[in-house]
Amino acid sequence: MKKQKTSTIKAYHPLLILIVIFFIVFSGKIMFIQATGEWDGFDLEQWANQQREIKAVTKAARGSIYDRNNMVLAQDLHVYRLYAIVDESFSPNPEKRLNHVADAAYTAKALAPIIGIDEQEVHSIIENGRSDGRFQVEFGREGTNLTREQKLQIDALELPGIHFIEEAKRYYPNGIFASHVIGLAQTDDEQVITGITGIEAQLDDLLTGEDGAIRFLQDNYKDPLLNDEAQILEKADGYNVHLTLDQKVQTILEDALSQVETEFNPKRITATVIDPKTGEILAMGSRPSYDPNNLGNVTNWFNDIVSTPIEPGSTMKIFTLAAAIEEGVYNPNETYQSGAYKIPEITRPVPDYRKHWGTISYAEGFQRSSNVAMAKLVWEKIGTDNFLSYLKAFQFDQLTGVDLPRETMGRLVYRYPIEQLNAAFGQGTTVTPIQIVKAATAIANNGKMMTPYIIQSITDPNTGEVIQSSEPTIAGEPISQETAAQVLKAMESVVTEPTGTANGVFELPSYTLAGKTGTAQISGGASGYLTGRENYIFSFIGMAPSEDPELLMYVTVQQPELEPTEAGSKPVSFIFNHVMENALHYQNIQPDKDEITVVKEMVMPVHIGLDTKTTVEKLEAIGIKVTVVGDGQVVSASNKQAGETILSSDHVLLVTDQPIMPDLTGWSLREAVQLSQLLQLDHEIVGQGFLIKQSITPGTSIDQGDYILLDFTEFNPEIMEEVETED
Repeated sequence: MKKQKTSTIKAYHPLLILIVIFFIVFSGKIMFIQATGEWDGFDLEQWANQQREIKAVTKAARGSIYDRNNMVLAQDLHVYRLYAIVDESFSPNPEKRLNHVADAAYTAKALAPIIGIDEQEVHSIIENGRSDGRFQVEFGREGTNLTREQKLQIDALELPGIHFIEEAKRYYPNGIFASHVIGLAQTDDEQVITGITGIEAQLDDLLTGEDGAIRFLQDNYKDPLLNDEAQILEKADGYNVHLTLDQKVQTILEDALSQVETEFNPKRITATVIDPKTGEILAMGSRPSYDPNNLGNVTNWFNDIVSTPIEPGSTMKIFTLAAAIEEGVYNPNETYQSGAYKIPEITRPVPDYRKHWGTISYAEGFQRSSNVAMAKLVWEKIGTDNFLSYLKAFQFDQLTGVDLPRETMGRLVYRYPIEQLNAAFGQGTTVTPIQIVKAATAIANNGKMMTPYIIQSITDPNTGEVIQSSEPTIAGEPISQETAAQVLKAMESVVTEPTGTANGVFELPSYTLAGKTGTAQISGGASGYLTGRENYIFSFIGMAPSEDPELLMYVTVQQPELEPTEAGSKPVSFIFNHVMENALHYQNIQPDKDEITVVKEMVMPVHIGLDTKTTVEKLEAIGIKVTVVGDGQVVSASNKQAGETILSSDHVLLVTDQPIMPDLTGWSLREAVQLSQLLQLDHEIVGQGFLIKQSITPGTSIDQGDYILLDFTEFNPEIMEEVETED
């Protein structure tokens, strides 16, 4: 027995050794895993955390763009994208709860009128998605950019399988408003808003914020682990940009541009309003333009004011005159023979557009916009080399340095004698409108030429810190203060003297004006200049008040469609006179004429929470146009703030505590949108111009969030006063 037992132990001895070895190895591996959290190079702890980890991205907002008075010009807007789950497997217990679209016909009938798609099309999208084995379907363009009101309407239907994705898009509250300046930003496929043109593109890196995130671990019951500290990466919203633009001045300009565009159908219009003492651009607009909220067919993405050189025509004569005065060779009373000027170095004489003035003074020659007077000054008095130095002193040979993208510059064509003579009156040589504006600030600002700028400041909304700000910069002093004053007097005579090309056409009721007209030829390529009375760029540069200009404005209108009795200056003068007069009043510039002021300025009184009837009587007594929205006894909202400076031409909207939809027929787009925003309506805009149709019937009670369709059409302004003039 003893021998048998010993033999059995010996037989199992190797097995025991293997078991012990395995146990030691296994225990060691377990301890190694516990110590290191790894298995065969694989990080088990990291893997476990990943299974329990929840990450959530907090989206950063793109910075907003404001005018100089903190009025929003561009901002993010939250919209919704609709999708439907069509996979039956997403409803494991359909009798208890449906998580997918089970009844396609009912769902289509309910959704179609809200998102604006034909019922059959909605039904087909759902059924085709189901038959293709898809998990979910979307509804094309109509199913995107849904408003909060549309989302709430659909939510109220409690349709199984219908869900939304919240997205952000760029919104421009004023529609067609300095569109080429502000630019355009759009959402890409990854739902990132990216600048494409204008300030939006130029400052895209600063406007774009940095997304944040939050990370935490959860247990099997989806509850956060108590001993886990959540990791939070704070988001950083994009920087805000404040422009020098003034929303009110820009709005006045946009309205004038739209009316001229409708009435005269020109190929192009440009207009710039600047403070000549600082270089701040208060308004800048052009046509054709576009509504960044509804792009449609955009025919021009470029800001012609900074990107498109033109021949300036006779507006260039103010700089020729300035050079002659600065050189001390200009005698306004000296006479010369007008009509034509011939020197041996040219084959054909330089002509005046009319040849029957005879012998006139140089002062009258400037008023009549005589080409001969300017050519003689350059060739016989200033000298061609010296004149070129003045053109360079006014920096027509370089970029202006304006803080806008895609700036180009014109070209000084000045090699041959005929080119040197032509440059004296703005032919052959090209400039951009912003180059003319910059050079003209020297005339309006005592000889100091200012660099134009439009970005006032850039601020960090996360800290309130101003990270960049702009200050007025003197770009040069091409002429003296005395010369600038004499040029201003000469320009004033162009407006006031009967022989002046601007007399009776360019005139401000309340302010004296110094200016110069221009009629530039348009190159037709190899065939030479275009012919015909409409094939010109008609322009005007003006400064007011003339003795000490506070505002400077330059307007160009290319190839307007004119009646036989209409002069090319007619559309230009409509824009200039309307905008300059109203802008000066809005800027609180003291009128320097004795005539009765057409537009008055006043301070908006306190009105919110006050009696409606009393408020209306007070405003109408001082000449303000008032529209009361509703029949409530108390004013609850208004488009004007107490203490705000308003003009007698402004339209004040007073919303009562019982709002009722007014008749908006004939209202401008800006006025209609203002009302919609005050009432917090979900508005949709069709067309542009002035309103012809509204979806909410006048007299209907309205609630916050109600939907309204605003249908606009082009406006046909009354025929303006006919004036014949030539340049």
